[in-house]
Amino acid sequence: MIIEFWQDEAKKIVNPEIFSVKAAKLSETLAGVRNRNKRTQIRRFYDEVLRFDQDAKTLGAEKWPDILARLHLLIPKAAYAQGRELVSKEFVEFIKGSVQQVQSREDLAVFANLFEAFMGFYRLDRPKD
Repeated sequence: MIIEFWQDEAKKIVNPEIFSVKAAKLSETLAGVRNRNKRTQIRRFYDEVLRFDQDAKTLGAEKWPDILARLHLLIPKAAYAQGRELVSKEFVEFIKGSVQQVQSREDLAVFANLFEAFMGFYRLDRPKD
């Protein structure tokens, strides 16, 4: 599931429904997959995204290429988790689609906020693991 970050990327206008409607729909989709996408597994990816976002905010611009390269490691990590039947194909699509949209620190901040909103809904949609 690919969620477009920007309503108008050139003007840096964030999709107005990204943190509510889109995050809630993603949560419903992922919560519905039985025996996969446990909160603890999803949380590992969320924690990494938050760490990358924090690094992007605190480290200098010269570190951005390294942060971006490490962010792209989330795609094979998600594929590996899918191969071990820990996460669903839909979760891998979310990670891949989101990571591929990240070209700047602003993009990463939107991704981190989207993931945060998703986690809030996911706690409601999947209360027990």
